[in-house]
Amino acid sequence: MVHRADSKRFSAALGGSVPNVLGHRGAAGHAPENTLPSLLKAHELGISWVEFDVKLSRDGVPVLFHDDTLDRNTDGRGPIADQDLQALRNYDAGAWFDAAFAGTPLPTLDEGLAVLARCGMGANVEIKPSKGREAETGMAVGKALAETWPTDLPLPLVSSFSAAALQACAVAAPDLARALLVSAVPKDWRAQLDAVETDTLHCMSQRLRERKAKEILKAGFILRCFTVNRPNRARQLLDWGVHGIISDYPDRILKIA
Repeated sequence: MVHRADSKRFSAALGGSVPNVLGHRGAAGHAPENTLPSLLKAHELGISWVEFDVKLSRDGVPVLFHDDTLDRNTDGRGPIADQDLQALRNYDAGAWFDAAFAGTPLPTLDEGLAVLARCGMGANVEIKPSKGREAETGMAVGKALAETWPTDLPLPLVSSFSAAALQACAVAAPDLARALLVSAVPKDWRAQLDAVETDTLHCMSQRLRERKAKEILKAGFILRCFTVNRPNRARQLLDWGVHGIISDYPDRILKIA
């Protein structure tokens, strides 16, 4: 079990161990996102840290999944929050990407952590709550990570667009470093970071300009960008001083990082 520490100090310390290239949803350009094959593909590509999303099934089990509904990337339909884990396990989460992945199940967080342990990979765990389940999801993910995170791996970085989810996660796992996710960097970015007691911001690459990046970095905060798939854009961001790039094709970015 983790013990309470000053979150800003801890986050800054962790920042040194997070590499500057992370695989997005595993290696989402090469394998179906948020599945075990995607995590394994990232490892095969030589990626040492991955990002993936976690939601809750209706019966409260953390699973690797991004969307609120099953429609886009499984053969199921409707909100994921309306179905228990047993039902979710019957859906195909791979055939939508390529027939070679047909039959790939929707994985639990525990199964994802087992792959990380086997491969020696670190992770940025994004809490992606269904509407109305922000605190519940943050608490469940924090509790799961505090209790089952592989002890021989560096502690994970937890991120979310939801301040409520991050705050609940901090109660369950206070020593886990946190990052606030935003699309465009808001004017009150410092106040929003203070509200979740972190010094780490993850933002959408397409909406970040050099002046804003330099403002954040000059103030001593940690800044990473998603989802960056063009090496020239990644090179530009890294030249600005951005600490990390999250990419569907991390192998492409790794070559220039």
